[in-house]
Amino acid sequence: MSLNIQTIVTGPFQENCYLLWREGSPEALFIDPGDDADELINWVKKLELRPVAIMNTHAHMDHIGAVQPLREHFSIPFYLHREEAMILNTYVDSCRMFGLVPGAPPEVDYWFRDQEDLEIENFRVGLLHTPGHTPGGTCFIIDEHVFVGDTLFRGSVGRTDLPGGDWQTLEKSLQKMITVIPRHYTIYSGHGPETSMESEIRHNPFLLTVQRRLNLS
Repeated sequence: MSLNIQTIVTGPFQENCYLLWREGSPEALFIDPGDDADELINWVKKLELRPVAIMNTHAHMDHIGAVQPLREHFSIPFYLHREEAMILNTYVDSCRMFGLVPGAPPEVDYWFRDQEDLEIENFRVGLLHTPGHTPGGTCFIIDEHVFVGDTLFRGSVGRTDLPGGDWQTLEKSLQKMITVIPRHYTIYSGHGPETSMESEIRHNPFLLTVQRRLNLS
């Protein structure tokens, strides 16, 4: 069954939440519901879907603001990498630092590990641990689609100056992405438009630098 992907831009940081479902099936998966829980619930009703889980690429405040309301509304589990506990614990303080009113911190039902594939209803999710932006940053590979959070953007990469970030670690993650992800796969980032691995390998200045340094080009 083909995969349908609805991109919903949420919150003041214009973060991309993704709602996934397979053609002919109501089971749906949330990836990175950052804000605007009521709007996300309305999308589910409009599309006549039945959410089965929430997965997050990482736990920065602009990616998790709607997790707990959705988790409670639909009675579904929340999945997060075990190394994101430190980031998750900064949620309330991070919101206050930006002058935002924090919601309820998300409760994690399933802490996943490096390179562990997950089977959630009719979704097989490949996990690619890509730390650097955060310690537990993880890409989700579903069919030929890769949800990369804030690790990679069209023409750019994630920042590493926030707590838990590290540039050398991110470089290693970018190298891993270049060598592991097929070039024709579509890349869905946490902010901004979608792209492809082929396009980023050819044009993204950060990936070009990584390739030159490691003689991967």
